[in-house]
Amino acid sequence: MNERMDIWRAEKLILLCFLLKGVCCREFSVSLPEKIEALSESCVIIKCTFEIKKDFDQYLTESAATGMWLKDGTEEDTHQVFNSRDPKPNHFNGKITGKLHEKDCTTVFYNVSSKHNGKYYFRIKSGEVLKYTYKQPFSTIDVIGPPPKPRVQLYVEQKEVQGQEEVLEGSSVSLRCSAETLCSSPPPTLTWSSTPRIPLSDSSRLQELISDLNFTATHREHGVTFTCTITYQLQDKSKTAQDSITVHVQYSPKNTAVSVLPSSSVLEGSSVTLICSSDANPAVLSYTWSRESEGQLKQLQTGQNLTFNRTDPTHRGWYHCTAQNQHGSQNSSVKLNIQYAPQNMSTLAIPSSSVLEGSSVTLICSSDANPAVIYTWSRESEGQMKQLQTGDTLTFNRTDPTHRGWYHCTAQNQHGSQNSSVRLDIQYASEISPSSSCSRTDVTVCFCETDGNPSPELEWHLSGRPVTNSSNTFISEERMSSTGLRSSITLHQSLTNTSTLQCVSRNTRGTASQLLHLLHVIPQESGFHRFSFLVGAAGGAAVMMILCGILLICSRRENNTRRDDSPGLILNDWNIPQLSTSDLEDESGPIYANSAMLSPNGAATPNHKREPLHYASIDFTNIQPESEEIRGVSSLTTDYTVIRCYPGGVSEAESSTGGDQPNSSISAVMRSKENETILEQEANIREVFSQQSEDTTYESINI
Repeated sequence: MNERMDIWRAEKLILLCFLLKGVCCREFSVSLPEKIEALSESCVIIKCTFEIKKDFDQYLTESAATGMWLKDGTEEDTHQVFNSRDPKPNHFNGKITGKLHEKDCTTVFYNVSSKHNGKYYFRIKSGEVLKYTYKQPFSTIDVIGPPPKPRVQLYVEQKEVQGQEEVLEGSSVSLRCSAETLCSSPPPTLTWSSTPRIPLSDSSRLQELISDLNFTATHREHGVTFTCTITYQLQDKSKTAQDSITVHVQYSPKNTAVSVLPSSSVLEGSSVTLICSSDANPAVLSYTWSRESEGQLKQLQTGQNLTFNRTDPTHRGWYHCTAQNQHGSQNSSVKLNIQYAPQNMSTLAIPSSSVLEGSSVTLICSSDANPAVIYTWSRESEGQMKQLQTGDTLTFNRTDPTHRGWYHCTAQNQHGSQNSSVRLDIQYASEISPSSSCSRTDVTVCFCETDGNPSPELEWHLSGRPVTNSSNTFISEERMSSTGLRSSITLHQSLTNTSTLQCVSRNTRGTASQLLHLLHVIPQESGFHRFSFLVGAAGGAAVMMILCGILLICSRRENNTRRDDSPGLILNDWNIPQLSTSDLEDESGPIYANSAMLSPNGAATPNHKREPLHYASIDFTNIQPESEEIRGVSSLTTDYTVIRCYPGGVSEAESSTGGDQPNSSISAVMRSKENETILEQEANIREVFSQQSEDTTYESINI
């Protein structure tokens, strides 16, 4: 039992001795770094603390304490290189920065060079009692040229990542640069390749230098090398050391783009290749091509390239490339522009190509072309194309019949041209020409001319009732043009005494009518000329009975050799009322005749030799009708009379008229016959004109 108590007491004593070692068990000791690197031309810091026995504490005072450094040996006389009290024996320039009376022996040596390489021992001296050299441990100073390299470490989500491990895009990344601080003035700095310099505060000079670079990983940091550089500013230069790390980031496709060779705008029929590219880590697994079709994407193929060996307009449009890897996908688009000459051209009239006169119409030209075209409007005019204007529309604000016809639109770009035409049809209500009229002998022939678009239809109304072909009427029609119509009606005498005739024209745009009054005109008898001749002959006979036969013979001979210039009267007995001699004398209108055909008394000179044939055209425009007879302005109302002149005495005129006109010197060889049309009358005139055996003389007689 007693033994156990003794052991317990001994253990307690030992434990207490350990706890009170610094007090009751203190010995001479020193704490030094085992190895110190010093940068050449800078300074070196030796961190140092020491202990002495308790009995010497009273001698360690601030005023008496002296610190010394011995190099490569422990003998004070031969190895001393630094003394804090006496600088004379010092080989190195330095300073004890610690307080010796507090047992801090930290020392700084300046202007370090290779001579500072070696082992360093600390010696404490205070008065004449306290003198002690610490042989263990010692510090070895190694002077180096360049500064020591810092260390860079990678942390992802606050966890250190070793080696070439890759970082996923979007992760939080921290790069840490740490370096052991060497003595320098000013203190060293750490610099990142992508950040400005980070200066150190005074409190960190003797501590480890650390710099952190924080960011969120993106594709932009992939493959980027980050470098941390430590820089020492020396007296006349700076020294640096650095460490680097390359960051590897995995990310989905980025910067996806589509390029087109040779160009995104090509001519129809040429070849074109679309190339898709993308930046991704890991690399893109697949490229997929698609195209917009009716508002949806239609997949075409996979692969990095899409080629069209022969393009056409259907290839024009947007093409999309999708690049994909295990982290995601990205799209890129390009518009393929196929250029080609105008095609599928058309022209359109709004509201219609067939419009009513006076309305507005717009012609619109359209075509499919790339690039855009220039439209030119032209119109056929007298067999040639006349340019009107440019633009895709041609507008007529108020149309009229002159606008009717073909209009041509030409669409043109640098690759070619194409034409399209439209026919503009201007419709208008039917109209009746004012030249519509009637002419009458034993039968009545009336003409009616009308025009309209659409082409009109024409009807004849007699006394308000429609007339058709019958035994008493004959109707004929003739197309004058695509819009004109001419109709004639022949009526027998019995139908025209008390009837009214109306010409009615109509089309889908309107109706027009004109009333033609039918007046009864009594045909003149041919005895008018015979009676006049008999009166003249009787008067002439009375005169000639007074004259001697010799004068009569001389007078006749003279008339055979020349023609008298005295004027005579030639009358057409067709449609002219019976006139007396006084009426003729009172007539104010001029009468013209071939005076060579008449003798002074108005009768033809007797001559058995046939005289040349003479013609006269008689214009009855100056005759005022006895009643309201409608006369047109066309050639339908013109009468022609051919006059043949015979010598006096026995004349051929008499024989041609069957002897019914005694002593008549003038007779109408051709007259209008009953029911004879204008064309037949003109044919008879031409037949007479064609006789070459007779000389012709033309005169106009205006009545």
